[in-house]
Amino acid sequence: MMAFTPDPLLGFDGEALHGTSAAETLAEAQAVAEKAEEIKNPKTGLRSVLVGGPNPIRLPPKLPMMRVRPAQSNIPNKRAERDAIKSAAALRCAREGLVAPVALDQLRVQALALCKEIGLDVRFANYAAVLLNNEVWRDGLAQVPYEKRLLLVPKCLRVEDHCPAPFDSFGMLCKECGLCSIEDLAREAEELGYAVLVAEGSAIVRAMIETGSIEAIVGVSCLNVLEKCFPHMEAVAIPGMSIPLLQDDCRETNVDLDQVRDLIHLSAEDKTYRLDLEGLKGTVRSWFEPESLEEIMSPSLGIGQETDAIAREWLAQAGKRWRPYLATCMWVALSSEGRSESPVMPSDLKKLAVAVECFHKASLIHDDIEDGDLIRYGKQTLHAKHGEAIAINVGDLLLGEGYRLMGELDVSAETRAALMAEAARGHVALSRGQGAELYWTHNPRVLSSVEVLGIFREKTAPAFEVALRVGALFAGADENVHSVIGPYSEALGIAYQIRDDIDDFFGEGDSDDLSDMRPSLIMAIARKRAQAQEHVQMLDDLWLRKIAPDSVRESLHAYLEQEKVISKVRELSDAYEHEAVRSLSPVNHSTVKGLLRRVIGKIFGNENLIEGYCSEFEARNVAGRAPSANSAS
Repeated sequence: MMAFTPDPLLGFDGEALHGTSAAETLAEAQAVAEKAEEIKNPKTGLRSVLVGGPNPIRLPPKLPMMRVRPAQSNIPNKRAERDAIKSAAALRCAREGLVAPVALDQLRVQALALCKEIGLDVRFANYAAVLLNNEVWRDGLAQVPYEKRLLLVPKCLRVEDHCPAPFDSFGMLCKECGLCSIEDLAREAEELGYAVLVAEGSAIVRAMIETGSIEAIVGVSCLNVLEKCFPHMEAVAIPGMSIPLLQDDCRETNVDLDQVRDLIHLSAEDKTYRLDLEGLKGTVRSWFEPESLEEIMSPSLGIGQETDAIAREWLAQAGKRWRPYLATCMWVALSSEGRSESPVMPSDLKKLAVAVECFHKASLIHDDIEDGDLIRYGKQTLHAKHGEAIAINVGDLLLGEGYRLMGELDVSAETRAALMAEAARGHVALSRGQGAELYWTHNPRVLSSVEVLGIFREKTAPAFEVALRVGALFAGADENVHSVIGPYSEALGIAYQIRDDIDDFFGEGDSDDLSDMRPSLIMAIARKRAQAQEHVQMLDDLWLRKIAPDSVRESLHAYLEQEKVISKVRELSDAYEHEAVRSLSPVNHSTVKGLLRRVIGKIFGNENLIEGYCSEFEARNVAGRAPSANSAS
C-alpha cells in the first residue's frame, strides 16, 4: 500500500494549483512550503509542487488554457480532413510530375483540380495550394542543411496576457518561460542548427531571403500572409514549406503542431519524422490477428489447449494496443537514427510487443474480477463469460506467456535479465496501485486530489514505463534516453488516467465510476470546492457509500456544472500532458524526442494544436481589444 499525503496539509490537495485565482494559487503554495518540496520557475513564478512523503507526486503548474476553435471557413475544420488533403496533394504531385518552383497561377490550377478530384469544396482551394506547394518543395527542403534553414514562427503563438518576452526590431525575444510552445519549437529547431525568428510578415521573410544566408524556410502563418510571401520565395526559387494557422482573426488561433515538427526535422539523412505513425499502429495491431498470434506464440499443443484458445482469443480482442505500440515506437525511434529508410522489424520485436500486451491483458482480466465489471470492449468480460475461476487462470497464463516470450528473445543474458526485472517491477507497481483502490473500496473515506492522483500514477504510469523501457532496452538505448522514460511515463500515465476518469465518470467508457463509486478526481475536486452544507453532505455521503449515486445524479451533475469541476479536471489533464512534453527536454536523441512527442498526440486523440494568432493583420482585427503590455510597438 503506497504512502499518501494525509488530508491535513492545510487544506492543500493540488486542486488549488489549477484554480482561477493566481493569488489563491500562490497563497496555497506558500501554505504548504514547509511540508512539500516546491519547484519554482524563476522566469514566470509558476510552481510545481512535490507532495506525498517518500514517493512524492509532482503537481504541475497551472497552464493557460488552450481554446480550440473551429477553423475559419476556407480551411477544413477536422484534422482528418486536413490530413486527407495533405495525402492527396502528395499523390497528385507525384502523378503530375510537378517540379519546384511552381508558379502561383499554376499552383491554383492544380489546387482546383485537386478539389474536384477528391470532392472538396473549392473554398478550400487556397489551403490545398499551400499543401501542394509543400509537397513540391519537400525533397528540395530535405537537401538543405539545417544550418541554412530559417524557422519562422509568429510571435502570437505566445500566451499574450502572460508572456514576459520583449520585442526588438527583428521580433520577439523568447524568455523560455515555458508558458507556450514557442520555446519548445525554437529549442528543437536550434538544436538541429536552424536560425529561428519569432516574428511574422512578408517584409521579414523577404529581408531574410535577400541576405543570401538562408537557403530554405519553414514557416507558420495565416493564409493571408503566406499568399503575400509566396511571390518572393518563388522568384528566388528558395525551398519554402509552411503550415497555415487555422484562423486569421489575430486572436487565439490554432495550428497543426504535428505538421510543424514534421517539417522542422525533414532531411535527406534522417527521415524519422516521415515515419507513418498511424501505419505503424496498424502494423502493431496486425500482430494480434489470430494467425499472427499463432505464429508468434507457437502452436498450442497437448493439455490446456482450451485455456490457450481463450487466452489468445482475449489477446486478439479489440483494444487500443498503446503499450505494445509504445514499445515498438521506442525501438523504431532508436533504430531509425541516421537511416534513410525505416528499419526492418525483427521477429523478436513482435514477441516483445506481444509479451507487453500479455501483461496488460492479464491485468485487465484480474481488474475486471476485482472491480466487478461485466463489460469490456463492448462485450462480456472474461469472468462474466467463462466464470471467475477460468478467468483467473487465463490471466495467470498470460502473465506466464509474457515472461516466456521475453525469455526467448535473442539478446544477451544481461539484457534479458534487465527486461525481466523491468516487467516484474511494473507488475508489482501496478498491483500496489490496484491494491490501494481495493483497500479504499473496503474502507471508504473522502480522498484528496493528491491521493487520487497517487492511485492514478500507480495504476497506469508503470504500464507505459514498462512498455517504453523494454523497447529501449531491446534497442540498446543509452542512459540519456532511460533517464527521461520515468518522468515522461508518470506524466503521460496520469494524464491518460484523468481522461479515462472523465469518460468513466459519465459512463462513456466500459464502466461507470459514479455508479460503481471508485476513487475519482472529479469527486475529489468537487468535494474540495464544496462550500454549501448540502453539497458537502451529498459528496461525503457518496464518498462513504452511504447513498446510491443514481439517487443524486441529477443534483451532482448540476453542481459539477455550477462549479466548473469538469473544466478544472480537464485543465489538470492538459497540465500533465504538457508536463510529459517538457520532460523530454533533456533528450539528446532527436528521433526519440520527436516520436515520443508525436505519440502524446496519438494517445490523447487531440488536434495537437498550439495557440497563437496572426499579427500580420493585427491592426485590422485589434479594434475593440485592449493591447497587451508586451504587444509590439
